Parts: sequence; C-alpha cells; structure tokens
Amino acid sequence: MKKRYKLGVIGCGFMAGAILKGVVLSDFLSARKIIVSDPDEDKLRAVSDELGVTTTTDNGRVAAECEFLLFAVKPQSFDDVARSVCDVRVEKVISIMAGIEKNTIKNALGVGLIKVARCMPNLPCSIGSGAMGVDMTDFNANPDDTQFISMLFGCLGTVLSLPESKLDAVTGISGSGPAYVFMFIDALIDAGKKHGLTADEATTLAVQTVLGGAEMVQRGEKPLTELIMNVCSKGGTTIEAVKVLEENNFRGIVDNAVDACVRRSEELSR
Repeated sequence: MKKRYKLGVIGCGFMAGAILKGVVLSDFLSARKIIVSDPDEDKLRAVSDELGVTTTTDNGRVAAECEFLLFAVKPQSFDDVARSVCDVRVEKVISIMAGIEKNTIKNALGVGLIKVARCMPNLPCSIGSGAMGVDMTDFNANPDDTQFISMLFGCLGTVLSLPESKLDAVTGISGSGPAYVFMFIDALIDAGKKHGLTADEATTLAVQTVLGGAEMVQRGEKPLTELIMNVCSKGGTTIEAVKVLEENNFRGIVDNAVDACVRRSEELSR
C-alpha cells in the first residue's frame, strides 16, 4: 500500500532541522511529503511554520504513514522511541544515530523484513557544506531507494557510500572533525592577537587561510607533501613554524585525538 508521506522523521533537534531545511529548500522533496514527530511541541511548531511540513507528537503515526522512516534522536533515547513504533510494520529505515548499529535497530523494531541505512553527518550539514559517510548496502537491490537516500543527504553536502564497518572512522574524521578545525582556527586567532592583530583581523586571516588551503587540497593539483614544501622556503619563516609543530608531535596529537573519538564510537556500538 502506498504511504501518504515519502519521509517520516522522528526527532526534531538541530540535525533533523538541518536535514529538513536541506531537502525542502532545495526542492528535492515537497513539504507535503514529509511528516515529523517530537515530544516538544514548540520545536514542531517552529519547523511547521518555517517549512510547512506536517507535524505530530505521535511516533506511531509517523512510522505508519511514511515510506522512509528517519531516526534523528539521541542514541540513549532510541529504546524508548523504538517501543513507541514497535507495533508498526516498518520496512525502510534511515538512522543518523551515532553508535547504534543496523542490527540493533532491526532487533528493536522486530516486525517484518527491515532495511536500514546509516549515516554519520556533521555540523556543516546545517549550511549545506557537510561531509558524511552513508551505509546503504541493505538497499542495494533497489537503485531507486539508494538514489533517494543519496540525494536526500546530497542536499546537505558531500556523501560517501561506505560499509557500516567504516562509520566509526567516519565519526573520528568528519563527524567530530569540525571541532578540531574550530580549535585550530581559534588557536590561530589567539596567536594573531598575541602578536598585535585585532580579533577581527586575526579571524579574517585565519578563516580565509583555512578555506584557501582546503580549496588547494580539494583541487588536487599537487600532493599534500608538495604543498607543504611550497610554503616552506629554506631558511624562511614557515619552516621554523613547521619545525615546532613536528617537535611537539602535531601529527601524533591529531592521531591520538581521532583514536579516542573512534574508540568512543565503538564503545557506543556495544
């Protein structure tokens, strides 16, 4: 039986709001084809007023009336949410919950043959510049379904199709990565102010430097090692800074940070 809504979303937090804005404002999906549930009626009212989607506090209604059911709740809330829809025959599920594996979702819902896609989005998805890994292997037999999921997240940024086994690594790199970038920019700004720049001057220089550097890497005209050496003139200024970074194990610090993030993601999966 054809469902009334193409997409149902349980949870109306920050990331769910980013997804809804992305799909509606890009005209990928009409607001009339989306239904959203959340216990917070103020959040529902806000998203309804802004985007025109249908809203309800009844998770069961969302699950019963949509083709694709997107779980956008905190991992620790999933058990309660699953119980609220366990009597509904759900067939197509998308999850952005960190650390909750596909089999866990299937076992919790426990009704019928369930296909699950998992996505690890990141904060820049909220401005359409995200990077995310998506496991769609359950849907491989239906190209229309995989195309829908790819395009859904494509409204938010760059999508990599990956197996679920790599999503913990995705969490460590792109999922949590924006925080590392923000810290680096903040440190550059502080250093600039220390040496006489105003906060605005230091911010402009630091932000544009990161943007410009990232764009050069993205163009792929030269390998990273060559780009680094292009800035490091022998006997010049940059090489002195790079020496300090190397002496203080800059790469090791980043590696340790990602390791800690990945370990935590793996712990949440167990």
